Formats: sequence, C-alpha cells, structure tokens
Amino acid sequence: MAPAARFHSVVLDCPDPRALARFYAEIVGGTPDDTDVDWVVLQVPGGPRLAFQRVDGYTPPEWPRADRNAQQFHIDLDAGSTWERVDMAEKRVLGLGARVLDAEDYESKDFRVYADPAGHPFCLCRVEQA
Repeated sequence: MAPAARFHSVVLDCPDPRALARFYAEIVGGTPDDTDVDWVVLQVPGGPRLAFQRVDGYTPPEWPRADRNAQQFHIDLDAGSTWERVDMAEKRVLGLGARVLDAEDYESKDFRVYADPAGHPFCLCRVEQA
C-alpha cells in the first residue's frame, strides 16, 4: 500500500526563527534560508528539513513535566560512538547556547538531554556504529 503522504519537515515554534535556525545549522550543518523573519527553513545535509516559525508569546516546553506543557517531542542527534565524541559535542552545543536538562546517569542511558536556546529538548546520543 502506498503511503498517504510524504514527510516534508519538522517545524519548531520559537520567538526568533533566524537565531534558532543558526543554532541548529552550527550543530547539524546546512545553511538556513532566512529571507522571511517569521519562517526559516534549514535543509539538513542528507537529512530532514527543519523549519522554525515565529510565535508571539511563545512558551517553551517544560521538561520533564508530563502533566502540563510537556516536551511534546524532541530531536535525537548522533554525537558519535564514544563518550569522548559526546563530550566534544556537548562542549560545542553548550557554547552555542544550549543548556543541560539531564546528564545524570547518562552512561547507562547512552544519551544526554539538553534544551536549545528556545527551550526545546534535544538529546546527544552515543550511537554504536554498525
């Protein structure tokens, strides 16, 4: 059976689409198309299209609350197969404006949780390469 639709993009609401698109471009690559200040698109090389949409009065997700204003979704990023690679990626994302949400017991979980500058959760994952 043919799919009903094709995947087009993931859209993140935020107060400053240009800034958030630049944040993710520094992490995953690509060049944001920021000709529109309210809608910015980042085509991730070899990956999905991320779009960033200005929302007045934006309220970031609260992590890890599930009862009110939950995280809604998050992005998992492959930071490499070793903790040294994850450590390097962590330094970079923190330098770009991310903040740690959960790094406790990360070696048993194989991921660390952060918030981007607009408050969306994302994970740096230690992924064993096949």
